[in-house]
Amino acid sequence: MEISDLLNSENIYVGLRATSKKQALQELAHRAADMTGLHERAIFDVLLERERLGTTGVGKGIAIPHGKLADLKRLHGIFARLDPPVDFDSVDDQPVDLIFLLLAPESAGADHLKALARVSRLLRDAEVCDRLRNSADGDAIFTLLTAGTATHAA
Repeated sequence: MEISDLLNSENIYVGLRATSKKQALQELAHRAADMTGLHERAIFDVLLERERLGTTGVGKGIAIPHGKLADLKRLHGIFARLDPPVDFDSVDDQPVDLIFLLLAPESAGADHLKALARVSRLLRDAEVCDRLRNSADGDAIFTLLTAGTATHAA
């Protein structure tokens, strides 16, 4: 599973504005609805339900919200850099500015877990995150995310 299988340059948002975790998830659900053709509310509800199980704010300014939806045919990703960072109830209590949203079909099983692991490994790299934070635009971020995949193979 490569990052380029989940994400394209059109699904990268630089300078996304939100004032809270809930608003950030609403913004991402709106963009995911445009990308997938699914209803925005269904996506938002899945993301909120997952957050109720435990935060997807994994620390160091990173969150990986994710969920499964019955009507999806394949895995989808969205990357957003928030400006300013927001409180995400992260495990380290630090605000989040880098978000990688992952949506999967209900039947995805192992593919969903592999995608989560791939994204998590990539975003654990402090150098990659620094470069994501300092990239000028979505194309540069896409290049970083997809080039980084080869160096973080499973």
